[in-house]
Amino acid sequence: MSVVALRLAGPLQSWGSGSRFVRRGTEREPTKSGVLGLVAAARGLRREDPLEELLGLRYGVRVDRPGQLLRDFHTAQRPKRERDGSVTWRSLPLSQRYYLSDAVFLAVLEGDRALVEGIDEALRAPHFPLYLGRRSCPPAGPVALGTADGDVEQALATWPWQASVRVQRAHRERTVWLATIRDAKPGTPEAEPVRDMPVSFDPNRREYTWRSVVRGTVEIPNEHGTVPATGVHDPMSLLGE
Repeated sequence: MSVVALRLAGPLQSWGSGSRFVRRGTEREPTKSGVLGLVAAARGLRREDPLEELLGLRYGVRVDRPGQLLRDFHTAQRPKRERDGSVTWRSLPLSQRYYLSDAVFLAVLEGDRALVEGIDEALRAPHFPLYLGRRSCPPAGPVALGTADGDVEQALATWPWQASVRVQRAHRERTVWLATIRDAKPGTPEAEPVRDMPVSFDPNRREYTWRSVVRGTVEIPNEHGTVPATGVHDPMSLLGE
């Protein structure tokens, strides 16, 4: 098997899996449905097109920088043209929308070599614009990181840390522990269900189903670290950066 890696970084990201009505939340990591939607846009698929080719991909994500949770109290108006030709404005319902600010993630998709190489090519020259969950969240820089032989677990454990040089220098230690979440293999005892597996993106019949995931951590070298690692894993160490 082979993998294609994506760097998901930007001023804002929003990966909702259960947003309803006036409260638009975000998960703390990119959802599989969101990343597959990004890949589908890069490949030129429209919302009504079938997704079968992408649904067999295994997915994993690593939290290279968790970012900060941001709430936007959102107001909007819609223009309405009256019979006399004048335009009035109608206020839309107030909403609360949540984003991740300054977060960085490594996302990995595992599948046949031809498929993942085609995804990498599409991400480098996308057919439609790419967004990090919502249209208001464009990526900061290229998304494609390339392909490699191996599986999701190997890629998450070996791909270089994607945080900025400033963040890496601020961390100081020569290694960093990063949280991961990935598709669970059958029979994994600690797996948990999440409902973010897309069946259809068609606006008239959006469908999602459940997938099993497993959470963990990996230790990654810090190229800009100057202090030997203490050997103690502090999962809260990045939250203050």
